[in-house]
Amino acid sequence: MAIQRAIRRFTVEEYHRLGEVGVLLPNERVELIDGEIVQISPIGPRHAYVVDVLNRLFMERLGDRVAVRVQNPVQTDAYSEPQPDLALLRPPLKTYARRHPRARHTFLVVEVADSSVDSDRDDKLPHYARTGVREAWLIDLPGQAVEVYRKPASGAYRSVRRLARGESLSLDAFPDVRFAVDDLLG
Repeated sequence: MAIQRAIRRFTVEEYHRLGEVGVLLPNERVELIDGEIVQISPIGPRHAYVVDVLNRLFMERLGDRVAVRVQNPVQTDAYSEPQPDLALLRPPLKTYARRHPRARHTFLVVEVADSSVDSDRDDKLPHYARTGVREAWLIDLPGQAVEVYRKPASGAYRSVRRLARGESLSLDAFPDVRFAVDDLLG
């Protein structure tokens, strides 16, 4: 006879409290996904460089049309507060001074993946779809490609495209602004 395991999921409020009382250390690299506290991979130099490049590109090309947040939380539901590498949000930025943005505030979340390609693709991207994030990009550094996820419905993205060097794309929310995959890969 199989033994049923009871799993205790944490809410975002409880997760914050764990940090306040010192159970989670300030420099600990974790995020809350579906009520589970998940360790985040260390940021290597290539990953950091590409995040910096993306931040600059988004700021230059989209300006005040978006609020750009780098490696900061987005509360996607009561049990999740992932920290995408970049989030393009509805402006103004000061809207998020007292509480983290929600999925409905996002134009785009970007995950830059070096060693975490599989977990980002298999865990984080489906989570974003389930919680209504309208568009997500996975920057696959080892594969030298950008995966574009759009049209969340029934817990999955209905549109998924993989773009290679030499191709270009735009955000669904801003089709007038193009980005070369070569630029996005750094």
